[in-house]
Amino acid sequence: MSDILERPPPSFDKRVKYGPDPQLFAELRFPVGRGPFPFLYVIHGGFWQSTYDLSHIGHLCAAFTSKGIITCNLEYRRLGDPGGGWLGTFQDIGLATDHIPEVISSDPRVDLARTAVIGHSAGGHLALWLGGRHRIPNASPLHGAPRNRLGCAVSLAGVCDLRTAWKQRLGNGIVTRLMGGTPDQYPDRYDAGSPIELLPTGTRQVLIHGSVDDIVPASQSEKFVERAEQLGEHPTLIKLDGIGHFELIDPESDAWSPVVGAVLPLLGLK
Repeated sequence: MSDILERPPPSFDKRVKYGPDPQLFAELRFPVGRGPFPFLYVIHGGFWQSTYDLSHIGHLCAAFTSKGIITCNLEYRRLGDPGGGWLGTFQDIGLATDHIPEVISSDPRVDLARTAVIGHSAGGHLALWLGGRHRIPNASPLHGAPRNRLGCAVSLAGVCDLRTAWKQRLGNGIVTRLMGGTPDQYPDRYDAGSPIELLPTGTRQVLIHGSVDDIVPASQSEKFVERAEQLGEHPTLIKLDGIGHFELIDPESDAWSPVVGAVLPLLGLK
C-alpha cells in the first residue's frame, strides 16, 4: 500500500489560471534545458470530491518532468465546491485544455505538437472523457468543438463506465452525486459524461490498472477496452499483478516503471 497521500508534494515552477473561479488553475513543472519539451496534462483523482486536491499527484508530475516532460497538473471544481459535479467539473476540464495552450504557446520550451493527458481514478475518467468529448451528442450542454484535440489519453485505475460504477456503488455511491441523479433519471447526462459511451473516439488510449485494486476494480478498464475493440479501436490495456490503487501514481512503487514505459513513447520519448 502506498503512502502517497501523506507525503508533501514537490515544488512546482509556475501556476497559471485558466478561468475566473479560484479552483481553475494548473501547476506547471518544467524540465531543465531549452527544450522544446512535450506537454502532459495531469488530472488528479479523489472520486471528484473537494476533499482531495492536486497536491498528492505532484510526485507523479515531478517524476515525469525529470524524464523531459512539461507537466500541467490541473485543479478543477469538485463535489463540495460551488459549481462542482455536473456540469462544472466537466466544463472545467474542457476549458483547461482549450485555454492553457493559448497561455503558454509563446514559451519556446513548449512543444504542443506532442501533447497527451493522464489521469488517476476519477482523473482517469476525466482523461478518457477529454479524449472523447468531440463525440458528445449535439443535444448535450457539454457539446462543443474542442479547440485542441488530444490524440493520446492515459487512464490509471480510471472510472471508465459511469453506469457500471453507479451499479457497483463505487465510492459509496458517489456517481449519483457527481451526475446529480441516477442513470434512469438522467440517461443523457451519462451518455455525455461516461467515457465508454463516447466510443469510438479515434484517440490513442492506454489503460493501466492493478489487479488487486479494491477502490476502482480492474473490470472498469477491462470493460472499456472490450467495448472499444468491438467498435474497431485498439486501446492498450496493461494489468499489473499484485498492484492496488495508489501505487500507480507513486514513483517509489513497483508499478512506476511500467507506467513510465507506457507514457514516454506516446510523447515521442524513450
